[in-house]
This record gives sequence, C-alpha cells and structure tokens, in this order.
Amino acid sequence: MSTRLTVVALLIVAVRPAEAQDEGFRPLFNGRDLTGWIVPEDETLFSVVDGEIVGKTRAGQLKKNEFLVTDRSYRDFVLRGKVKILSGNSGFQVRSTRSPNGAVAGPQVDVADGFFGVLYDEGGTRGIIERFDPARAAEVARKGDWNEFEITVKGNHLKAVLNGTTIIDREDPLFPKEGVIALQVHVGPPMEVRFKDLMIKELE
Repeated sequence: MSTRLTVVALLIVAVRPAEAQDEGFRPLFNGRDLTGWIVPEDETLFSVVDGEIVGKTRAGQLKKNEFLVTDRSYRDFVLRGKVKILSGNSGFQVRSTRSPNGAVAGPQVDVADGFFGVLYDEGGTRGIIERFDPARAAEVARKGDWNEFEITVKGNHLKAVLNGTTIIDREDPLFPKEGVIALQVHVGPPMEVRFKDLMIKELE
C-alpha cells in the first residue's frame, strides 16, 4: 500500500469514532440486563435474551397493560431503536407518567400490525391523537421482522420515523413537558415483542 493510501486509511479510522461521539447518542439499554429500568411487579413479563429486551405474555396473564419504564425522566430527546412485533400490541411511551401500580399514561407511538403510524393517548382521554395512512403504514412496516424507529420529542413537537418514513409529525400543546420512556406489553391474547439497539440523545 502506498504512503498516501495508508494515511487516508488511518484518517478514516480516526474520524469514525469521533463522528459517532459527536452524534451525542448513548445506550438506553446495555444489552445485558435491565439496569436503568423499572420492571413490573410480575418480573416474568420482560427479560433479556441474546442482547434483546423481550416482552412476552401468556394467555390471561395481564389484568392491565404493563410497562418496562426508564428509572429517570426525559424532556427533549431523540430516541432510536429497533423493534420486532411477533404477536399482539406494543408501543413506545414518551414523556409519560408511571403510577404506583405500574400503569403508565402519556403519548404512545404504537407498535402493532394495523396500528403502525398511530399516536395514542395511553391512559388518557384523547384516544388516537394522530394516525398515518394505514395502507401506507402497512407498506412501510416490516411484518415479523426488525423495524427501525427514530422518535424526536422537542418542545410541543413529536416526530416518529419508521424505516426511514415519517409516520407521525405533530405539534401539540397538550404534550407533557417531561416524563419517562416506557415499553409496553398489552392486555389480551398472548403476545411477544422484542427491542434492541435502544439509543438516546438528549437535546439542549
């Protein structure tokens, strides 16, 4: 290899880690255990398998929706992650509130066949706040496979991108100013959802 090519290769290696650090993202999940998260009273609902958070229920197991909740609150941030919904209904809670009984209330970006592209007021009175075109959402979502999410919450604005397509883009003065992030398992039939590569960047 020529001296010039060697120098270029070294520059590429040196620049990449710096660029990654400049992005400002840090892991929200360490890939090994649920450190940094509050688990439901029923500790069997969420586990870590092969570096993935697995939310799984049995028939009749849940009396209400249950959540894996961050142990701290966030205000303005970008959340990135991958999710695979194998059965049932799940979602990302943002700027939400956890009650002593484990119930969580706040904006939810839905994760479920037929519900991708839905922004829902979990535990609130507004129901569906916004809905992307269902047919288009079905085309964008990867059924039974990993889906890449990026959720940005800043001020009164929430934007959710699914596999590179914006599915939610809403300015709403009723959004809470701060709250926890949570992952849901839904009451009803047995379900399974998996999360990995969860990263967060807090915004000034």
